[in-house]
Amino acid sequence: MDGGMPPGRVFRFDPAAADVLMPMHLGLQPDGRIVSAGPTLRRLFAGLPLLGHCFHSLFHIRRPSGLEDMGRLIAAAGQRLYLSSRDGRLAHLRGVATPLIPSAEDGGGLVINLSFGAGILDAVRDHGLTDADFAPTELAMELLYVVEAKTAVMEELRALNLRLHGAKTEAEERALTDTLTGLRNRRGLDQALVRLPRRGGPFGLMHIDLDFFKQVNDTLGHAAGDHVLREVARILCDEVRSGDTVARVGGDEFVVVLPRMGDAARLQQIASRIIRHLNAPILFEGQVCRVSASIGMTLSSFYPRPDPQRMIEDADAALYASKRAGRGQAVMHIPPADPSDLQAG
Repeated sequence: MDGGMPPGRVFRFDPAAADVLMPMHLGLQPDGRIVSAGPTLRRLFAGLPLLGHCFHSLFHIRRPSGLEDMGRLIAAAGQRLYLSSRDGRLAHLRGVATPLIPSAEDGGGLVINLSFGAGILDAVRDHGLTDADFAPTELAMELLYVVEAKTAVMEELRALNLRLHGAKTEAEERALTDTLTGLRNRRGLDQALVRLPRRGGPFGLMHIDLDFFKQVNDTLGHAAGDHVLREVARILCDEVRSGDTVARVGGDEFVVVLPRMGDAARLQQIASRIIRHLNAPILFEGQVCRVSASIGMTLSSFYPRPDPQRMIEDADAALYASKRAGRGQAVMHIPPADPSDLQAG
């Protein structure tokens, strides 16, 4: 330091030392030309040589305002500067300027030391900065290590939350699923029925009961019966649409919910295909298992005010009418007109 100068205000400039102590410095001549740039700045401005360019042509000082020439910038030495590069690559920089002692070679000038301030995390990410890009005394990397540790912890917590959410979803799914067939159970059916009014539009219901299933259990054993139930579940899923619900609600009883189904002829076709496929023999360990299906069904369009629970009961009644008629067939339930509905109409 020059003993005749106020300490901390003016000093002699050694670019090599500045590169070590201030890797983001700029050395400016009195006319504003850049004569020295720290190694980090040189890397950030790769492809654009900084040396020889006018400082004000490359950088914009946002605050304090009005520092648009070197005289005003020198007068603001010691103040905190907020600036950015004019090409947008460095949007949020902080800095401070200090004047240089004039020498025989030049008339003094300024050194501006820059930093990223609060934007350091974005800068490290966007520009791939490492510990070598900061001064040895800079705490930036220690801060980054803390942030990285926090990020790692947060990522682990997020992964744990996802696992917990997945476990919860899996548990909820198991609670709605019949373990033998993979179909919805009665609780899953109830959930599907609750959703029907919200979805709007017509819907159909089928109640299916297997004929002669008891004989399979009695003659071939429960393993054969379980195999038959799984095959029945597969056939039912193959015959309905992906958005339909197939539920096992009893030992050999099934309910199918068909949203957006308002065509009685179409529902009858689906029921006929199910009956035809379930009439085919099912093999189990070389033994032939034979069952058939009786089906009761109804459509919401038959009801002035469709009630899924009432429709389930009506489909159940139609199922028993099918069994009384000889089994292996489908009966459509069409409710009688309600006199109160007719009067209201």
